[in-house]
Amino acid sequence: MAGDVEILTQLNKGYVDAVQNSDVAWFDEHLADDFLNSNPDGTLVDRAGFLAQIVRPQALKGLEPREVKIRLFGDFAIIHAGTAYTKPDGKSAAGRYTDIWAKRNGRWVCVAAHVTRG
Repeated sequence: MAGDVEILTQLNKGYVDAVQNSDVAWFDEHLADDFLNSNPDGTLVDRAGFLAQIVRPQALKGLEPREVKIRLFGDFAIIHAGTAYTKPDGKSAAGRYTDIWAKRNGRWVCVAAHVTRG
């Protein structure tokens, strides 16, 4: 179990870094084929739609996770966290996200995410 928490901790860091850096290749490797994402504007996108969003350079700067909580339920995990970042106008802002991971064929893949931004 401790090994899975360490893996999920690294995956969480990779996820946030990949958002900040528009790293589509990272997401292509770590998202489940049936991945769904709830966007801050309330829209729901599938894997292809999410990758299309990620390829566009991120307007937010300095995106950092805060207060990360990893809840492990066997081959299923939920990561809750806050974020801190700088908006394009230079103002500080915060948000929250929840990522849901499943262990499939011996590896963790993200199956769903939900993002809010302030």
